[in-house]
Amino acid sequence: MIIVNDDTNVVNLKGELDDELEFSHEIFGEKFFSTKIKIHRLSDSYDVLPMTISERLLQEIDFENNKLVSVVGQLRSYNKNVDNKNKLVLTVFVREIKAVLEVDTKDPNSIFLDGYICKMPVYRKTPLGREITDLLVAINRPYNKSDYIPSIVWGRNAKFAKNLQVGDRIQMWGRVQSRTYDKKTSEGDSQKKVAYEVSVSKIKKADMEEEE
Repeated sequence: MIIVNDDTNVVNLKGELDDELEFSHEIFGEKFFSTKIKIHRLSDSYDVLPMTISERLLQEIDFENNKLVSVVGQLRSYNKNVDNKNKLVLTVFVREIKAVLEVDTKDPNSIFLDGYICKMPVYRKTPLGREITDLLVAINRPYNKSDYIPSIVWGRNAKFAKNLQVGDRIQMWGRVQSRTYDKKTSEGDSQKKVAYEVSVSKIKKADMEEEE
C-alpha cells in the first residue's frame, strides 16, 4: 500500500534568515519566493538551507526586521536543467513561519520522513574507517508526485541500511544538512559546491522496531 499524507515529510527549523527574498515562480496566481535560513549546530559550524515560501505567508512576518524565525514545512525536490543535465535540487517548502525573539538551541533542525527506498543503498567507509550508507528515499505526496531525498546514515545504522532493498518502506529521523565540497571542472580547476541531504540519526523499516 502506498502511503500519502502530510505526516510523511515534516521539517522543523529554527534559525536566522540569511538571504534576501528572490522571486522563484508562480502557480495559479500565487507567487513563491526563495530565501535561506542559517541554523547553528552544536559545534561552531552551521547549516544554510534553501527555502521556498508563498507570498501569502510573507504577510504574517516582517521580513525586513524579523530575522529569527521558526519554520514548519516539507523537504521537497525537483529536477533542474544545468549544463544540459538534470540536477536534483532540494528546498524546504514552508507551510508555517513565525518570528521568534530567540532561537532555542535544543533541536533547532529536525526532520521526519516516511517513504520508500528507490535506489540500491551504497555502503562505504571513510579514510578514517567510519561506516556510511547513502540512501535515496522517495516520499509520496498527492497528485502522483514524489520527492526524492538523498540521505546519509552513519555507524551501525549504516550496517542496517546497507541491506535495505528497493521498495522497502522506511521511517527516518534526523536533520537537514548543507555540505560544501570541491568539484573538478573540465578545465581542471576546482569549484566550491554545496550539497543538501538528510543526516539520519534513527531509522527503521515500517514494520520493525526503531534502530538507534
